[in-house]
Formats: sequence, structure tokens, C-alpha cells
Amino acid sequence: MAYSLNKAQLIGNLTKDPELKTIPSGQAVASFSVATNSSWVDKAGQKQEKSEFHNVVAWGKLAEICGSYMKKGKKVYVEGRIQTRDWEGEDGVKKYRTEIVADNVIMLDRAGSPTGSGDDEAVAEMPRAQRTVKAKSEQSAPQEEVSIDDLPF
Repeated sequence: MAYSLNKAQLIGNLTKDPELKTIPSGQAVASFSVATNSSWVDKAGQKQEKSEFHNVVAWGKLAEICGSYMKKGKKVYVEGRIQTRDWEGEDGVKKYRTEIVADNVIMLDRAGSPTGSGDDEAVAEMPRAQRTVKAKSEQSAPQEEVSIDDLPF
């Protein structure tokens, strides 16, 4: 029996405020990027650092919450599945985008954190259940067929 697993888990910082759009069917979609960092010491004893940037997409109520409460620089936990989309660009060249379709987002910063932007108080006052948002299957992906032309990014 063959098994398959497509699961991504990230803890990182938002590189910009989420971009919240509504597709023609009326469903909300948020796109944002999360940066993760790693560091190591090379053979010469020099510290090396590398950042990776991950594209994330959230749908439905999860998208609305991400758009309302998440801000550039904030630390977040994102859980979801990896997806690669392809489309033909205006120049006729096939283009690809790999992204994480979020099922769960947890805002990790608290009030008074160094990345504070004034919105920390609003997040801190939110009930814990709202800080941890799990998408229901009907919220995490569109119910209808979505054309690449419908996506706002």
C-alpha cells in the first residue's frame, strides 16, 4: 500500500502585510510571504546565515482574519499543504508558483513584543481561540473551480 503526505509547517516572520482580495465568487483569499532563517558554522569556522521566503495563501474566514490581524514583521506559525500552480503568462511563457495553502495560522507575537506596531494590544485582547485559527475544509479551498485569471496575484 502506498502512502502519501503533503504537510508544511513554518515558524517565521511576515515579510509584508497580507494582501486580501475577493474572487468573483465572493470568497476571500489572502496572500502573504513568511521568511524563515537558518544559521550554521561552515568548515572555516565562519557563521553563515540563510533566509528562505515562502508564499502562503489562505482562503475564506482564515483569509479574512489573516488580513485583519497580521502585520509585516510579526512572527507566525503556518500549517498547510504545498501546492504548485502553473499558467501561461502574457508573453506565452509557462510560469510556476509554489505556495503553501494554509489550514492553520497562529499569531505568535504578544503585546509589548519587539516587533510591536501598536496592533499587539488588539491581538493580545483577542480570545485565544481567535489567535489560533484552523480552517475548515470548506474554508481552506474554493468550492468551485477557480481559474488562474480569478487569482489576484
